[in-house]
Amino acid sequence: GAATAATGWADRAAACSVAGQQHGLVTLDAAGRPVRPALLWNDVRSAPQAAALAAAFGPAELARRTGSVPTAAFTSAKWAWLRGREPAAADRVAAVRLPHDFLTERLTGEAVTDRGDASGTGWWGPDGYDPEVLARIGLDPALLPEVLPPGARAGLVRSGTPLREGALVATGTGDNMAAALGLGLTPGRPVLSLGTSGTVYAVGRTRPADPNGTVAGFADALGGWLPLACTLNCSLAVDRFAALVGRDREDVEAGGTVVVLPYLDGERTPDLPGASGLVHGLRHDTTPGQLLQAAYDGAAHALLTALDDVLRAGGEDPAAGEPLLLIGGGAAGRAWQQTVLRLSGRAVQVPEARELVALGAAAQAAALLTGEPADAVARRWRTTEGRVLDPVPRDEDTLERITGTLRRARALQEVPPDQRQEGRGR
Repeated sequence: GAATAATGWADRAAACSVAGQQHGLVTLDAAGRPVRPALLWNDVRSAPQAAALAAAFGPAELARRTGSVPTAAFTSAKWAWLRGREPAAADRVAAVRLPHDFLTERLTGEAVTDRGDASGTGWWGPDGYDPEVLARIGLDPALLPEVLPPGARAGLVRSGTPLREGALVATGTGDNMAAALGLGLTPGRPVLSLGTSGTVYAVGRTRPADPNGTVAGFADALGGWLPLACTLNCSLAVDRFAALVGRDREDVEAGGTVVVLPYLDGERTPDLPGASGLVHGLRHDTTPGQLLQAAYDGAAHALLTALDDVLRAGGEDPAAGEPLLLIGGGAAGRAWQQTVLRLSGRAVQVPEARELVALGAAAQAAALLTGEPADAVARRWRTTEGRVLDPVPRDEDTLERITGTLRRARALQEVPPDQRQEGRGR
């Protein structure tokens, strides 16, 4: 009833699709009930299991098999954590799903997923589920959903939901893949998404496999690839610094030499799950506004320094210089826009369209009715239209100051597993 009440359209829609956050581990028993609360992507407790998995196969081999070197976020590490820490719960699991899979199955009764979201599990590659990875973490492939091809129909809406019975249901996908669809993204066009976490990605022509682990080698929701770098700490961390210095989030000042590594929840890029926030370079004349600007710079640093790697991983030329699409909750903020301009050296385009993940899911649904690829639907909707900010010279001094501070502070940030606090996102 909530969907109908909120929109007034739910019982009239001819097709629908579900997009949801990646990596989350949803475990169901034989009756379809949750065995335990879902382990969300930003829960860093599974960092030791991710490291053990990479050590067992070797980072380069895992990247070759699954496209990515797993971090704590990946579902494979989360299942290994559950199997090791809560074996009785793991024994009761009759079905393993990602968040969007769970909702699609509630709508249709079909245990299915798509290649985009499956590529974030750490146990899927172009040839399907990897039996050796599954064996290593003790997961029976019979518990997993079928991976449908792009553009397929997942099923029909069953009775007893707010949606119209018999409506078509698309495969759905992960949130980043859905946003790429919602933008109608073409190969080589980079996207920076500013939310609680931050991501930078682009549709690639070739399959990524970064053995260094900076770039996750995801598939997109169509037939291509979506190399991506992700940080745990983005707009929420910056807002926390604004609160600490008693300033509005837009009240920044230029100048000074202070550096902020805003790793308030550990970090994924760089892979420092036990890290905490660090402020370095304070002086008597450091102002609250400069400290806040340094928090913006620290949050944007990892994503913008990974941008060229993301483009190369997908077979694209970083020098092509297409405007960077800036999306997410932070995209409308002037301080975020100016920070990204200054640290990227690229033109920045801010689409007027909002809720691009939902628009991507809507494009998937519409594509079932029109027979088009979902990204073509979104291009007809002109979702990328918006103001273009002209480029400014890249602020190499700030980037190098942050990089140097991170390098020198590495010993403080690499917390041994037995000293880590229980992570967030439970």
